[in-house]
Amino acid sequence: MPQNRKRPVYINIAGHHLLGTSILNKGSAFSVEERRTFNLEGLIPTAVETIDEQVTRAYQQYSKFDDAMNKHIYLRHIQDTNETLYLRLVSEYIEEMLPVIYTPTVGEACQLFSQIYRNKRGVFLTYEDRDYVEDVLRNATKPNVKVVVITDSERILGLGDQGIGGMGIPIGKLALYSACGGISPAYTMPITLDTGTDNEDLLNDPMYMGKRHRRVRGKEYDDFVDHCLQQIARRWPDAIIQFEDFAQVNATPLLARYRHQLRCFNDDIQGTACVTVGTLLAACRAMGQGLKGQRVVFAGAGSAGCGIAEQIVMHMVDEGMDQSAAYDAIYLTNSTGLVHTESDRLKDFQASFAKSPDAIAHWQNAADYSLENVVKEVKPTIIIGVSGQPNIFTQEMVEYMLTYTDTPIVLPLSNPTSKCEALPEDVITWSKGKAIVATGSPFDDVAYDGNTYAIAQCNNAYIFPGLGLGVIAVKASQINDAMFMAASEALASCSPRIQNSNAKLLPSISTIHEVSKTIAIAVAKQAIADGLAAPVSEGRIAELVERNFWLPEYRDYKRTTI
Repeated sequence: MPQNRKRPVYINIAGHHLLGTSILNKGSAFSVEERRTFNLEGLIPTAVETIDEQVTRAYQQYSKFDDAMNKHIYLRHIQDTNETLYLRLVSEYIEEMLPVIYTPTVGEACQLFSQIYRNKRGVFLTYEDRDYVEDVLRNATKPNVKVVVITDSERILGLGDQGIGGMGIPIGKLALYSACGGISPAYTMPITLDTGTDNEDLLNDPMYMGKRHRRVRGKEYDDFVDHCLQQIARRWPDAIIQFEDFAQVNATPLLARYRHQLRCFNDDIQGTACVTVGTLLAACRAMGQGLKGQRVVFAGAGSAGCGIAEQIVMHMVDEGMDQSAAYDAIYLTNSTGLVHTESDRLKDFQASFAKSPDAIAHWQNAADYSLENVVKEVKPTIIIGVSGQPNIFTQEMVEYMLTYTDTPIVLPLSNPTSKCEALPEDVITWSKGKAIVATGSPFDDVAYDGNTYAIAQCNNAYIFPGLGLGVIAVKASQINDAMFMAASEALASCSPRIQNSNAKLLPSISTIHEVSKTIAIAVAKQAIADGLAAPVSEGRIAELVERNFWLPEYRDYKRTTI
């Protein structure tokens, strides 16, 4: 353990104020001396407990709840009263609690945000306060924020516009930065932009806590977001800014505009792409193959789908494939079918993948742009779902894939579970156990024909905590595509299946600390190689990653009047 974790913390608050400060509160774990020094005697029970004893009690209480939402609310209560205990509890039961603090339960928590609201957390920046953003950010007392997760809540998972309820996503993401990537909660800040909502249910809900007007759009929206981002960067100049759940029409332009100005990335575009490509690399390498030569069909052509497709192209090229051939190997479909050059709805970020009439003239039915026909004509080895449309991967599609590939790779990635393009149990059954399946939401193992198939979850929690740790460790000035490629490679290197064909495709989430450190080192190396961080030795990188890895342990307190 680095020695700095053993140094005492000097604080100048006491009594009820100390107990009410979640980042500092230790509850029953305050020592006898601390109780005297900080005027806590009589305010908590006599017993002095360890954090492990507190975890035991908290888990017993947690286990009394049968409903996932009530478990989520209970954990959020602990987070708001004692963050160290919360993160110790989550870290010890990460496999069990990840679906509760994040997908799929967080989706419902966003929908019910105003109903289940308990306590303050994060910062709400409203359009009406646009002239006072600097003052509002000064109200947030954390002086040294290293990670900001920001959303405008317009596209929460596959659930659409949730108004300020989308704050649940930044809160959940930052909990994972701490529990999985070792970023102290003292260095994190969730931010929600309240520009109104177009969700009629929220506008008519008497309990809704956000602004009751239609979303601000156009130049007013762009100017507001720009002003907020500039003020955030001024308030916390060293912070990573992670964009979350912006609508497709805003997500890609925001990333393009700011990726070279700020230390920022979009998790829905780049993080999802990174974990998906890492999963694909692991699957292909387990079969003795690479991404080069694969044929890929997407259901869903939004910013997330195109982000995945772009990273697949980069890895194909890295494996020696011609770039134009890599683009030719990827087919995007949306609600109207194949994305093609003649479409009047073609978006800029889709253009590289749009197929010309000449490119598909050889199809038996070139006029049929449906997903079903695209699969039939292209004969993909990989199908990826990011459509938000349930059950659009059919038995006929999967069975057809078996006619030309022994091991189809099927990734229904849409969240939450109700939006999944196909249930893993069905895909395993349709493919007679031959398909490699990974999903966006968590699913139980599938039993088929006497065998058990583990369903990998393409959870961004495998990527962004380690990415952030690496950026922080070497103080990288930007986050570029090559760093995401390095993260994908690092995740693939952790795949148990590469060493054992019967093992899981992705490492157990219980090993996430080591996975995050592996990714952090890879990202840090890439940042240095690209001139985005000061050169240090490889051994020094590992040391910096370890030094910046916070663990949920109590530290001794000393009182100061300063």
